[in-house]
Amino acid sequence: MTTRPLVVAGCRAVGNRMARTLFSVTVSGAENVPADGPVLLAGNHSGFVDGPLVFLLAPRPAALLAKAEIFLGPFSALFDALGQIPVHRGAPDRSALKRGLAVLAAGGALGVFPEGTRGSGEFDEITDGLAYLALRSGAPVVPIAVLGTSAAWPRGNRPPRFRAPVRVVFGPPVPVSVEGDPRARRTVSAAAEQLRLALVDHLQTARREAA
Repeated sequence: MTTRPLVVAGCRAVGNRMARTLFSVTVSGAENVPADGPVLLAGNHSGFVDGPLVFLLAPRPAALLAKAEIFLGPFSALFDALGQIPVHRGAPDRSALKRGLAVLAAGGALGVFPEGTRGSGEFDEITDGLAYLALRSGAPVVPIAVLGTSAAWPRGNRPPRFRAPVRVVFGPPVPVSVEGDPRARRTVSAAAEQLRLALVDHLQTARREAA
């Protein structure tokens, strides 16, 4: 991975302005993201722009785990310069997890959409990857509720809705407290369910406060 900090800073600055021009964006809870040190940012995924918005609007730069299918042609070099990590879905991607752990070991922020794919965004199910990364790294998990993106940019070939409301809400770090070998599948699954419930709670709280 050949992350280029100047490219990251430039893309975040320009992209942030573009996102706030295209949509009516509200960001809250940014103070919940530690200013330094390893941290996992865990968001729900119901809209096409969830990943880009988290990358652009998070209070500090973050590498995101993103589906490998988008790393094509010139975009592959760009995503590499931005520090993004391709994930081959359908089975545990050990290479992606290893790269994610390296980001955390270096004191970086790592963004994860633990539902694994775009869907309802309700955290009905999550993969074990987030829990594995949290247990192995000891990094705090900051939940993110991304609201309004599925309506702001509908599925299909329809254009985005100009000035549609979008909210990105960062919650307090979630503690992971489970017993057992952090490498054991049973321990990871228990931690994943603990995290899932905390993510659901944050999402529901964010929705209530937005109503």
